Amino acid sequence: MYSTSHTEDFVKELYTSVGILDPLQLNIKIISSKLEIRVFYWHEPSQAIFLNNYPYIVLNSQQSDQAMWQDFCHELCHVLFHSGNQRRIRESFRQYQEAKANQFMYHACIPSFMLDELNIFDTTYESIRKVCKLFNVEYEFASKRLTKYIFNKLLC
Repeated sequence: MYSTSHTEDFVKELYTSVGILDPLQLNIKIISSKLEIRVFYWHEPSQAIFLNNYPYIVLNSQQSDQAMWQDFCHELCHVLFHSGNQRRIRESFRQYQEAKANQFMYHACIPSFMLDELNIFDTTYESIRKVCKLFNVEYEFASKRLTKYIFNKLLC
C-alpha cells in the first residue's frame, strides 16, 4: 500500500482543516482568506514577509495566473515553516529552505489526496492537460508533479 510523505499528510490536514476538499477551492483568494494571510501584487519577484508577526505574500503580477498560483504555494511554505530574513542566513540554509518550498509547492498546488480521486495512472498528454486544467497549473509543472506522483505510487 502507498505510504504518504510528511508533506502530503501536512497538506491534506491543512486543507481539510479549513474545508478545502475540491480542486475548485484551490485558489489564492480562498486559501489566503482561510489562513488569514494577506496577499499583495507587484512587479518584483514573489516573496513572503512578516510585518508585526502577520504574514504577507507578495506576488509578481506580471505572470500568468498559473505561475502566480504556483508562486503562492511556494511562498505559503515560507509563511508556514520558515522565519527570519533569508538575506541574513547562511547560503546553504537559504538553499535548503528554497528546496523545501519548491517541494511543498508541488503538493500544495496539486494535493495527492485530490489526485487520488482522479484515478490517473499515466503521464499522457491528455492526463497532464486534465491536471493542468483542474488544478490551474502550467503544463511542465503538471507533468513533473504527475510523474512523481505516479512513480511514488508504483514504488509501493
